[in-house]
Amino acid sequence: MSETDIKEEDQVTAAVPEEEETDATDFLGLSDDHIREIVEALQSEEMEKVGTLLEDLTTSDKAELLEKVTSETRKSLMLAFERYFDADVISVLQEDIRTDALEDMTAGQVAKILSDLDSDDALDIVAPLDPEFQQEVMRKLSAKIRMALEEGLSFPEDSAGRLMQREFVAVPQFWTVGKTIDYLRAARDTLPDDFYDLIVIDPAHHVVGEIPLNKLVRSPRSVKIDDLTLEEVHSIPATMDQEEVATIFRNENLASAPVIDEDGRLIGIITYDDVIFVIDEEAEEDLLKLGGVKEDDLYRNILHTTKSRSWWLFINLLTAILAAAVISLFDTTIEKIVALAILMPIVAGMGGNAGTQSMTVAVRALATGELSGTNVWRVIGKETAVGTLNGMIFAIIIGIVAGAWFHDIGLGMVIAVAMIVNLIVAGFFGASIPVVLDKMNIDPAVASSVFLTTMTDVIGFFAFLGLATLFLL
Repeated sequence: MSETDIKEEDQVTAAVPEEEETDATDFLGLSDDHIREIVEALQSEEMEKVGTLLEDLTTSDKAELLEKVTSETRKSLMLAFERYFDADVISVLQEDIRTDALEDMTAGQVAKILSDLDSDDALDIVAPLDPEFQQEVMRKLSAKIRMALEEGLSFPEDSAGRLMQREFVAVPQFWTVGKTIDYLRAARDTLPDDFYDLIVIDPAHHVVGEIPLNKLVRSPRSVKIDDLTLEEVHSIPATMDQEEVATIFRNENLASAPVIDEDGRLIGIITYDDVIFVIDEEAEEDLLKLGGVKEDDLYRNILHTTKSRSWWLFINLLTAILAAAVISLFDTTIEKIVALAILMPIVAGMGGNAGTQSMTVAVRALATGELSGTNVWRVIGKETAVGTLNGMIFAIIIGIVAGAWFHDIGLGMVIAVAMIVNLIVAGFFGASIPVVLDKMNIDPAVASSVFLTTMTDVIGFFAFLGLATLFLL
C-alpha cells in the first residue's frame, strides 16, 4: 500500500463520525418516568421541552406514549405536536385508540394519513371507522387509493385479501437478470419500501414463480428470469383465512407470498411482518377467550367492557349452581363431618387447575394444527396419565395432611382417593373437551373452560362427598 493510499484511508476513517453507544434496553419501550416527564412538561405548557422530548422518540415509543396517557392528554399532544405523530405512528396504535384519535380529525386529515401508508396499513386503519365517516374519508382520497381500499374492504374480514398489500414487484418470465435489475433501478421511486421476492408472471398476470432477491443479485446479467424461478409457488387465494396464511408461512419458512384472485391473477402480496402480526393477534385472542373475554378491552369504556364480560360470567354462575346442587345432596353428611366443608375447596381447586393445564395445551395444539385425528387419542391418553400420576402424588400429600389435621385416618384416605379421581377426570376432560368442541365447530378457546370447570367441580364434589358418605358414616 502506498503512502498516498494510507493518507487517504486515514482521511476516510477520520471523516466517519463515532456511533453513539446504544443500550439494548432502549428497544424495550418507553419508561414510565419518560412518560411522566412529557405529561408534566405539557401540563406546565413547556412546549419547547415537550418537542425536544418527542424528537428523541422512535415510532413505537410515540405510539406507546399515546396509548398510555389519558384521552385529554392524547388530544392535546396530537393537536399541538401533529408533526411528530405521522402516519407511521398512527398505523401502529392499538385499534381502539387509533379509531378514537382519527374520529377527532377531519376527513381530509385522515385521507392524508392513508395516502402516506402502504395499502395494507391504510386498510387496517380505514376498516374500523364509522361507515358514514369512512365514506367521507374515501371521497377525499385519490381514485387509485380509493379503488385499492374499496377492493380490500370487499374481502371477508380476517382473510388474505384484507392482509395483503397491493404494492409489489412483478416481472415477466421472458426477461433477463440484467433487464430486471435495470428496471428495479429505474423504477426505484415507485417500488415498495421493502420487498424480499420478485413475483414472476405470464402475459395474463398469472403467477408462474417466485425469485428471492439474493438469488437474483448473485446471477449473471444474461441469465433468463424463467431459469431462476423456484419450482414451488406459494400462491395464496385472497379469500383464505389469515390463520391458514400464517400456517403456510410458518411451515414453508416464507418471507413473502403472492396473493391471487379467483381467476389466478396476481393482485397483491403478503409479507412476513404482516404474518407476525396475525400470529400475535390470534395468540392474544385465544388467550383472552380462555379467560372468557371476547376481545382486548383494555382501552374500551366501562359499560362496553362490563357488557362483553357479563355473558360468560352468567354461564359460570349456572355451572356454579349445578356444583352447589351436587353439594346439597350431601348436606346431612357435611353436617355430621364439618371437616368435609373445609377440605372440599382443595379437591375442586386442584382438579380445576390440573384441567386448565391440559386444556391450555390442547387448545394451543388445535390452533397450531399439531393436534388432529391421527394423534388425538395419544394426546388424551398422555394427559390422562399425567393426571393419574399427579393425582397419586398429591393424594399421598393431602391424605397425610388431612389425616393428621383432623386425627382421622379414614378422612385422609377418602380425600386421597377423591384427589386421584378428580385429577384423572381433569386430565381426560381437559384434553378431550376442546377436541369435541372443535369437532362441533364451537371455538374451544371460548367454551372449554366453562365445561371443564363444571366437570371437575361436579365429579370432584360427588367423589369426595360420596366416598365420605359410604365410608365415614
